[in-house]
Amino acid sequence: MKYLLDSNTFIEAKNDYYRFSFCPGYWDWIKQKNQEKIIYSVDKIKSELLRGNDDLTNWVKNVQSGIFLKPSSPLSSSLVIIAQWVDSQKYTIPAKNVFFASADYYLIVYAHAFKYTVVTRERSDPNSKKRVKIPDVCAGVNVPYINPFQLLENENAKFICS
Repeated sequence: MKYLLDSNTFIEAKNDYYRFSFCPGYWDWIKQKNQEKIIYSVDKIKSELLRGNDDLTNWVKNVQSGIFLKPSSPLSSSLVIIAQWVDSQKYTIPAKNVFFASADYYLIVYAHAFKYTVVTRERSDPNSKKRVKIPDVCAGVNVPYINPFQLLENENAKFICS
C-alpha cells in the first residue's frame, strides 16, 4: 500500500508527539518509507509547510524532493471527479471555494488518480456545510483514508529509545 500524508500529520507530529528534539526516529522513518516508495505527500502540502519558520520547515527544505510529488497529466479526470462530487454536496459556496484552493483538494485528487491511501488527522463531519473535510470527500469518491497512528501500525513502525 502507498500513502499520501496531509499537512496536519506533519504539523501535529512536530508540535506534539514526535518533536524533532526527542523523536528524530519518526522523521527518519518517513524518509526511509519514502525511499521504499511507500510514503509520499504532494507538492501543494510542501508549499504549506514551507510557510513556517521552524524545525519542520528546515526538515522539508532538506528532505529529498521525492517525498513531495508534483502534479502530472493523469490527474485531469480525477480533478473533475472530485470537483463534481464536492459540487453535488450541500457545502456553502465559500466552503467549496476554500476547498478547491487548498492542498487538500490536490491531495485527494492525487490519491484518487494513483490509488494511494490518504493519511490525515481530520475527522469526518458529514453534516458540515461550512467546511469540506478530507475524510468526507475520500468516502464520497472511494479513496481510502486512515489516521497517522493507523499508518504506523500498518507499517509496523518501531521507534526505540536509546
